[in-house]
Amino acid sequence: MNDHIVIVTGATPIPERVAALVPDAAIVLGVDSGFDHALAAGLRPNGLIGDLDSVSDDGRAWAEEHATISRHPADKNETDTELAVAFAAGMAPAWLTMIGGGDRLDHTIAAIGSLAAPAATSIPRIDAWWNGQHIEVMHGPSRRTLSLTPESTLSLLVLGRPCDGVSISGVRWPLDGIRLEPVVGLGVSNEVTDAAGDVSISISSGVLSVFDHPLVESTTD
Repeated sequence: MNDHIVIVTGATPIPERVAALVPDAAIVLGVDSGFDHALAAGLRPNGLIGDLDSVSDDGRAWAEEHATISRHPADKNETDTELAVAFAAGMAPAWLTMIGGGDRLDHTIAAIGSLAAPAATSIPRIDAWWNGQHIEVMHGPSRRTLSLTPESTLSLLVLGRPCDGVSISGVRWPLDGIRLEPVVGLGVSNEVTDAAGDVSISISSGVLSVFDHPLVESTTD
């Protein structure tokens, strides 16, 4: 099992504070132009994945010398990011992190949604940094205690089919075993009330995304 795989995707550079969180031992996969963003952030990607329509010539040349290239046709049913998630899941990591960003809403939804893929169910921990926002992704059944910034906001949004057995404590508006439907406001804009920032979340089925503000930004807990 690989301890930690980091996928870099999207159309924007990696924020410096996020790049600093990537441990040296992580396996980094660049998705098309995400490969260039990884290099620009000082990372050394291990793989280049996609149809290679947006990676730079310099980035491709670097990959040919130092990384494994998994090239796919431009005409396909999956996005490059979906292909990268499936590739990473096949490596059986203990932790998968996606780093990305961009101003296209359709790409954003598709990228975050790719973390709900059935292939990712076996990955013990999944999270993402998108445009600098941290997102924790839980595949049910699952229980997590998150260390978040006291008095910060957090939102629960379902990815895909409804989530059952959703419970959350340590917040202003706790939930207890409810069914949460996709893209509804019930889980949006809650507040961390626990003095230490400990928030407990559990789900019995479905895939839940938690938009949060970690107390200590770390990729090595």
